[in-house]
Amino acid sequence: MRNSVHGIHHITAIAGHAQQNLDFYVGVMGMRLVKKTVNQDVPDTYHLFYADRVGTPGTDLTFFIWPEMEPARLGVGFTVEVLLAVPVGSLVYWRKRFEENRVAFGEAGTRFGEPVLPFQDPGGLRLALVETGDGREFIPWEGSPVPPEHQVRGLHAARLWERDLKRTEALLTQTMGFEYVGSEDGWQRYGVEGGASGALIEVKALPNERYGRWGIGGVHHVAWRVKDSEEQMALRAAIEAAGLRPTPQIDRFWFKSVYFREPGGALFELATDGPGFDRDEDAAHLGEQLVLAPWLEPYRREIEAALPPIVMPYLRVSLGR
Repeated sequence: MRNSVHGIHHITAIAGHAQQNLDFYVGVMGMRLVKKTVNQDVPDTYHLFYADRVGTPGTDLTFFIWPEMEPARLGVGFTVEVLLAVPVGSLVYWRKRFEENRVAFGEAGTRFGEPVLPFQDPGGLRLALVETGDGREFIPWEGSPVPPEHQVRGLHAARLWERDLKRTEALLTQTMGFEYVGSEDGWQRYGVEGGASGALIEVKALPNERYGRWGIGGVHHVAWRVKDSEEQMALRAAIEAAGLRPTPQIDRFWFKSVYFREPGGALFELATDGPGFDRDEDAAHLGEQLVLAPWLEPYRREIEAALPPIVMPYLRVSLGR
């Protein structure tokens, strides 16, 4: 049986200000904070997860809050834009919402036949809303300031710049299960499982462009879905056989991870669908408290002392903050 990922699991970016990040993604984008935790490798910094009501794999946009970093530098070997799916007919609503909330956005257009509205978050991360009628796993959040018919459905695609596409394309098609979908304006689109929303990657060759650099407003990594550890380890073996250097499996408590750099240099992850975000919190109360993986619990007092306080946007309004 051919190895294959099953679409995007999550995308993690870097932000510099936790409260600003929370205000934007919950208060403006209407996504639910489904997990308030810390970076397990740098546990004195936040890791915030925004998604649909239950954190369905493929709906999560997450952020490391690293205020000491410089702004990201766009370049090759780097994920340069995150595409979010919204229902057909929603861009008119979102344009008005961006205007009302003073969000920086660009000119609406069409990519691969899909209406698109590019914008930036307060930290400078480049994103775009994409109208799609593709059915996908999504549970609306009743507490969102955005009505259900316009809520962000999840991650649509990731866009990467590369110095040379050949080795990256070989990894995608020969090892990770992607198939070529089409090309437009120099972008090559690849998809898995029919190339539906949430199962896409777009790459563009810029042979004379400098290399990208991590920083505030940049993507840290793109995580791809695998069903379980067995599937993950089979893909890990295939990636290693392709000449890359994947990490051992790492337990992230809510899922298990394997990291590797694709041939162009961008960081990828294989992430299991389970156990899931309701492993340690009731689904009705996701994101309300700081939660830690069990091995970090003995250090809770020190971790909490190092983190700046953050308050949900609707609570800030009610408390007059």
